[in-house]
Amino acid sequence: MESIQNPKSKIQNSINWLYSFWKFSRPHTIIGTTLSVWGLYLIGISLFSYHSLLSLLSPLVCWLACLCGNVYIVGLNQLQDVEIDKINKPHLPLASGEFTLEIGKRIVATTGILALVLAGIQSPFLLGMVGISLAIGTAYSLPPIRLKRFPFWAALCIFTVRGAIVNLGLFLHFSWVWQQKQNIPPSVWLLTLFIIVFTFAIAIFKDIPDLEGDRQYNISTFTIKLGQKAVFNLARWVIIFCYLGMITAVFLPQMGVNHLFAVISHGLLLVVMWWRSCNVNLEEKAEIASFYQFIWKLFFLEYLLFPFACLFN
Repeated sequence: MESIQNPKSKIQNSINWLYSFWKFSRPHTIIGTTLSVWGLYLIGISLFSYHSLLSLLSPLVCWLACLCGNVYIVGLNQLQDVEIDKINKPHLPLASGEFTLEIGKRIVATTGILALVLAGIQSPFLLGMVGISLAIGTAYSLPPIRLKRFPFWAALCIFTVRGAIVNLGLFLHFSWVWQQKQNIPPSVWLLTLFIIVFTFAIAIFKDIPDLEGDRQYNISTFTIKLGQKAVFNLARWVIIFCYLGMITAVFLPQMGVNHLFAVISHGLLLVVMWWRSCNVNLEEKAEIASFYQFIWKLFFLEYLLFPFACLFN
């Protein structure tokens, strides 16, 4: 009778496992993926005025495919970086021992297959987007290529996937599902360009709090080459350029964006970002990590603000 597990214990174990899986999926990337799918969906709605049950089912399946792809990419990276993460991110499930390598491999394999299957039953554009993203994510983490070893290629992988492939691929997918012309409008190009440049800032900034572990394991990053302060300032000015560029570009012809809403919202974020950045102590790893998460929140907000600027036009 002692071998029979208490039902409450089973429930607690399940909750613990789900929480570990949530950490394994890297929540900030999951939120970013979620908002990109639904943000492009709203832009499509603003352009096509297409409303039906299909218009809701399509983004749901698309969202699930993208989430699976997201878990595959971040999970594969953790499988390859267990020892590094024990220094830089000891809270992650593989580094802390909450998940075994075998569990991690099963999750990565399952989500990778699901991502391709779910994308394949939707549209050739979604399959292409997911397939290319998984291929780049694999090349980023997996030896012998392991592009994350090289600062330029590591940054290129991140902003290519998050910026160009995801945004353009999602819009073309929704256009195909809704049987619309597959010409990419200026508003989608503008959002794509903004995200590409903004993601470059994320890509170079993300290695600042990981300096110690990357140095010990000979992972070359812009932070190691240029120093924390130089990379911090570069990332900050790149973000400033993004917001000033967006405020200017919304006035271009046929952009289809509510000018007042776009200018006020992006202007406020620019001011808040500058104020927040001036209060970061680069000697404190916790403050650097906090500001990095703040940058991700700005990234999240763009996928809320820009689609609404399109809807309000």
